[in-house]
Amino acid sequence: MIDRSEFSRCVESHYSVVGELSRGESERLWLHYQLMCRWNRLLNLTRVLAPEQAAVRHYCESLFVAAQLPPHAVSVVDVGSGAGFPGIPMAIRRPDCQFCLVESQGRKAAFLREASRDLLNVRVAAKRAEELEGSFDWVVSRAVAWGKLRKYAGRLGRSVALLLSAGDAEKVRESGGFRWEPPIALPWSGQGVLLVGVVSST
Repeated sequence: MIDRSEFSRCVESHYSVVGELSRGESERLWLHYQLMCRWNRLLNLTRVLAPEQAAVRHYCESLFVAAQLPPHAVSVVDVGSGAGFPGIPMAIRRPDCQFCLVESQGRKAAFLREASRDLLNVRVAAKRAEELEGSFDWVVSRAVAWGKLRKYAGRLGRSVALLLSAGDAEKVRESGGFRWEPPIALPWSGQGVLLVGVVSST
C-alpha cells in the first residue's frame, strides 16, 4: 500500500532546496502519484515508482522546470508527456499558466486526461507533436530525443526547456537554430541538467 505521508515527506524535503510547496500542491502531487501507481499495473507508464526515487525523478525535476518559467503567465506544451512529466507538476505549481500535454499513445493520453481532470489549466492532445496546430511560449520535454524534437520545436514555441543528461546537453548545444544558456545542474543528480534555449533569429 502506498504511504501518503512518506511520499509527501520525500517530495517536500527534496524540493526544499528550491522552494516550498503549499499543502494544496502537495495534495495534488500525491493524487497524481497515487493514480499513476494504479494505472501503471496496466500501462507501462514508468519504472520509477518507489516514493524516494519518484519524488526526485518525476516530481522535483518537473517542479524545477516550473521554477525557470517567467513570473508572468505563459503557455507551455509538454511534448511526449507520457505519465505527465514534466507537464502536470508544472501545471500544479503554476496554475496561472496554460499547459498542453502532447502524447501520441492513446492509452497514455487517456491516463493524462484522467490525471488532469481537475486541472483547469491543462488540456491533452492525443497526437504526434508535429501534427499539433498553434504555437506556445514554451516547449518542454524530457522524453523526446532532440534530433526529432528540433524539427518542429521552433514552430511550436520560442523558448525550449529540456531535461536530459549533461552529455546529451552538450550535443544539443552544438546543434543549430537555437541560442542555448549554460546547462543548469539539477540539485539532486550528478548527471542530470536542465537546458534552456530560445529560437535563434539568425
